[in-house]
Amino acid sequence: MIKALKGMKDLFEPENKRYEFVIQTSTNIAKKYGFELVQTPILEESSLFLRSVGESSDIVGKEMYRFVDKGGNDVCLRPEGTAGVVRAFIEHKMDRAGVKKRYFYHGPMYRYERPQKGRFRQFHQFGVESFGIDDPKEDAFIIAMLKEILDNLGVKATLKLNSLGCPECMPKYREKLIEFLNKIPNLCEDCLRRKELNPIRVLDCKNSNCQMQLKDAPLVTDHLCSSCSEDFKNLQEFLTILKIDFSLDPWLVRGLDYYTKSAFEFISDEIGAQSAVAGGGRYDRLVEFLGGKPTKGIGFAMGIERLLELAKPPLEPRSGVYLGVLSESATKKALKATYELRKKIKTVYEYELKSLKSHLKQADKSECLWCACIGENELIDDTVWVKNLENKEERTVPYSTFKDGSWLTMD
Repeated sequence: MIKALKGMKDLFEPENKRYEFVIQTSTNIAKKYGFELVQTPILEESSLFLRSVGESSDIVGKEMYRFVDKGGNDVCLRPEGTAGVVRAFIEHKMDRAGVKKRYFYHGPMYRYERPQKGRFRQFHQFGVESFGIDDPKEDAFIIAMLKEILDNLGVKATLKLNSLGCPECMPKYREKLIEFLNKIPNLCEDCLRRKELNPIRVLDCKNSNCQMQLKDAPLVTDHLCSSCSEDFKNLQEFLTILKIDFSLDPWLVRGLDYYTKSAFEFISDEIGAQSAVAGGGRYDRLVEFLGGKPTKGIGFAMGIERLLELAKPPLEPRSGVYLGVLSESATKKALKATYELRKKIKTVYEYELKSLKSHLKQADKSECLWCACIGENELIDDTVWVKNLENKEERTVPYSTFKDGSWLTMD
């Protein structure tokens, strides 16, 4: 028997309802904030992620689904969404126009990592990217939108905030951090690699031995330049004005190399140990790194699979009509009624002959509001028997009235 690949998952109801609820809720709020949909390819050149995500990232070092295609191109399945959106922004010359653009996206991403609860090798993200706005009010604006999405999904999460500095203050901090790291014995293999490529990523290590030795490491927030310090102070002030609670976390560095200045995560403890359900930050140099004109940028991404465990969609009211037949001779008439009625309302037609009791049970499972049946008596009278599954009202309606849907508006 052929099974789904490890870390890949099939979705059925009720998970699909929660998935649609997450995407639709997020989409509606993003549009309300002035964002428009962008769709980028799942398959991209590997160099896009090598240059943007960075070699210190576990994504590039261990997790990319990377291969050479039949044309000899080095390609990979996208492991995250931001790089592809930035690539599209540059390719379509929006960076040259100097325009301010806001986009949202959603879809599957791929990382070859150890599958665990809420984490898969094929997973889905919803994210947004904002280009061309160099103002901490935009950071607050983005965070406020993310909070509104989580609130509307019924997800309880707390906001953690940090600043990662900029090209002016980061080099000096990097020197101090490397000096500190060089004095620490027995760093794990990942930390040794990160120390050479992007030392600040060492602070993100999950190894307990490393965490213990890093507790006295110098922190970037103690080494911010005046510009970064002022922006970070203003961001906190704007969030306070918006009544968005947050806590400062100087250890928050995010998992990708392209972040600068503000970085943030929403953490939830509703799925066991505290874990991030969404996060993002500024990437003011990423457009330039990928060959575009210098353009400020900020965005966030949410992991849909984790949100599926937390999202609380509202109970949907029963709707639609279930139509069943009680005799073979009624099937053709029922088929025509189904075709006509579907033009007006959701209609579930059960082809199999069943007893009235079985049809009622099946109609209840289908979450339809009405159960309708046609049997020998209804054929003789040219009628259809219907029952409201909420208030249990039963009645008989003319066949012509039934198939055109006019009976639905009758008292």
